[in-house]
Amino acid sequence: PLGFILFARNCESPAQIRRLTADLRAAVGRDEAPVLMDHEGGRVQRLAPPQWRKVPAAAEFGRLASVDPAAAIEAAALNGQLMALELSALGVDVNCVPCLDVADPAGHKVIGDRAFASDANMVARLGRAQAQGLGQGGVLPVIKHMPGHGRATVDSHLEMPIVDATREELSKRDFSPFAALADLPLGMTAHVLYPALDPDNPATLSPNIIGEVIRGHIGFEGLLFTDDLSMQALGGDIGQRAAKALAAGCD
Repeated sequence: PLGFILFARNCESPAQIRRLTADLRAAVGRDEAPVLMDHEGGRVQRLAPPQWRKVPAAAEFGRLASVDPAAAIEAAALNGQLMALELSALGVDVNCVPCLDVADPAGHKVIGDRAFASDANMVARLGRAQAQGLGQGGVLPVIKHMPGHGRATVDSHLEMPIVDATREELSKRDFSPFAALADLPLGMTAHVLYPALDPDNPATLSPNIIGEVIRGHIGFEGLLFTDDLSMQALGGDIGQRAAKALAAGCD
């Protein structure tokens, strides 16, 4: 394996997580093997109180931005730095944030307050600040979920979302934050079907979307992770899903 990802079920105490991450790296004989976590804040928080702080959801920074954009950007950066210090102390060196999906009032709550805002420009600015804060603390960020999950009206953990927006609509809003942060080294795909981009395959399994949109239009050249391949938006067994994702252009 390239590396590992931890979930809440793997996290009991600081000392236990430090032993676990050290043992995982020893198992593959590489001290540099990355250990990832989805530690966003809000509903998606793998390190939970009372042992760790309660991390604000992304939307909290968006709400502050509607009143004081400069303060919100500073707060997002500081929060990213705090996240990094908390994670790196445990041996975790990659955090799967920022979530650059643009909030949509018609979208499913699976994204909800995980999105910074409904304004694409503000999503990009807050996402950049959070990513920079993580980097200052020694943790790599992962931009997600490309090319945009905010319009999805069902939960991709349970079924396939279909987003019927036109390519022009997607380009104007959904792609925009990812294009603004396309210089970052790590990204993640969405298990979402966009008929205007590929009528047959969700982004994770689509050579067209990965090649023409994510690598082309958005301009992302970094390491491309899939979202969790065990999610029920995808058909077939785990091996078939992995093979299709790799064939489509995921790393």
